[in-house]
Amino acid sequence: MLNVSNLLSLSRAGWALFFLQENPYLRLFAILAAMLSDFFDGYLARRQRTTTSLGAILDPLMDKFFVFFAGGIFFVEGGLSIGGLLALLSRDFSLVLFALFLGIVQGWRGYECKAIFWGKIITVAQFLVLIGLTFQVSFPSYVYVAFIVMAAFAFLELLLRYRHSLNNP
Repeated sequence: MLNVSNLLSLSRAGWALFFLQENPYLRLFAILAAMLSDFFDGYLARRQRTTTSLGAILDPLMDKFFVFFAGGIFFVEGGLSIGGLLALLSRDFSLVLFALFLGIVQGWRGYECKAIFWGKIITVAQFLVLIGLTFQVSFPSYVYVAFIVMAAFAFLELLLRYRHSLNNP
């Protein structure tokens, strides 16, 4: 069901299109708008009690789309190396790995997709790096290594949550 919260999540796809313009202030505006929509979609859904399974999927999906699209633009423009882009997206690789794990152990049934702590931290860090890249900040390699480390923590958090769900159905 489409509600205000889900429409806010969907708006991040539109904000990502601002990266087709090379104007850093338009890009900054798009990042800030995406960050605000990311905060308010969940806040409104909880406050108005309009959380939906669509929203639980749409919110993180739109975060990933925004970062992938903006990161891809920076890569094409030469502001981000392929290694930097892959590191920026490493959380998403860990999510795919976790999904494969669930598929192998047939753990999809009953598993509730919810936001995780490390996912929120990584999303904020991704937005901050995108702001820096918008203004041509060159980040040292340890910033990108930190994304890989955080992705490993996110994967571990998902595994622990899955194990907990088995013990507490």
